[in-house]
Amino acid sequence: MGYRFGKNVFITGGSSGIGLSTAELLAGRGYIVFAASRNPSSDIRRFPGGGEIHPVQIDVRDPLSVESAADAVLSKADIGIVVHCAGNGIACPAEHFPAEAVAALIEANYCGVMRVNSKFLPHMRERGGGLCVIVGSVAGVFPVPFQSHYCSSKAALDLYAATLRMELREHGVKVCLIMPGDTKTGFTDARSYEVDETSPYYHACLEAVHKMEKDELEGKPPISVARAIIRLCDRKNPPLRTVIGFDYKLLVFLRRLLPDRMAEAILMSMYMGKRK
Repeated sequence: MGYRFGKNVFITGGSSGIGLSTAELLAGRGYIVFAASRNPSSDIRRFPGGGEIHPVQIDVRDPLSVESAADAVLSKADIGIVVHCAGNGIACPAEHFPAEAVAALIEANYCGVMRVNSKFLPHMRERGGGLCVIVGSVAGVFPVPFQSHYCSSKAALDLYAATLRMELREHGVKVCLIMPGDTKTGFTDARSYEVDETSPYYHACLEAVHKMEKDELEGKPPISVARAIIRLCDRKNPPLRTVIGFDYKLLVFLRRLLPDRMAEAILMSMYMGKRK
């Protein structure tokens, strides 16, 4: 088996959901995976064919934690692939600004990606190539009610990835954005609700987010995203954006064609029903 970008991989959010599925799939194909998370396991897992998963402690929101993790991993391995899976979500009216929760979300979903890249991309440039995969979301394309802060963080990753890809082209480092839709992971249970019962949006927020969570729990398994990431690792020139699932590919395509008013009406009917 060939390893186009090398055998060593660093993954954030590697202890659950998409990150864990990706780590296991890569290790099953012989990769040496450094699976980083806030609460990693204590044991190295070894797979038939020579693959391994090494637990790494990291909090992508903490610069010192990222620096410590990166230094430790790079002292042991020639990392050629970085996969960003860490992130969180909040349910909140766009009008409201729970400063602490929003700051934690942006730090995890957006700043954390930049923070990790600032430590690993110089190494990848010096080695003459590599692959950076960022897990975004179709929520970066669709304005989902009561998910404005989350959607904004994922939309920011879209432009960040596109810009980074251009800047790294001459250095042989590829940058890709994976865009899943509803996926059944622990992310759903981990989402925090930042809306008070006194809010005029309280009932509408709960109704919309509960509908969304139902879709997530009935969504695609995380292995579907992991398989897409594996395919990127095998390609000489992987695409900038990969939307997971034909249904979401069609929706993203239509979103770019439909007038804003029509797209808004469809999304309102999906998540908010008929309201005055």
